[in-house]
Amino acid sequence: MRDRVLAGGGAGGYNHVMDTTVEKVMLEALELSPELRAYVAEKLIESLDVPGDVPLSAAWKAEIRRRCAEIDSGAALLKDAEAVFSNAHASIT
Repeated sequence: MRDRVLAGGGAGGYNHVMDTTVEKVMLEALELSPELRAYVAEKLIESLDVPGDVPLSAAWKAEIRRRCAEIDSGAALLKDAEAVFSNAHASIT
């Protein structure tokens, strides 16, 4: 996939022209189930990690897999972030 940027005009001083390959990939991705779109999004975000990031140890990788499995199986008790932050703020004020 290529992304081309042309100088001049438009917001920020440049026009962004999307390659037809990118458009095709986006259209196909949007047709996926929500679960598969989330997986694709996760992999795309992971690909943005810059070189030099500290690699995860085997123990941390295992812990991440364990936690993800708990979430996927429904065993983990998930809480709404807004409620957690509200409770935390209330406890310190």
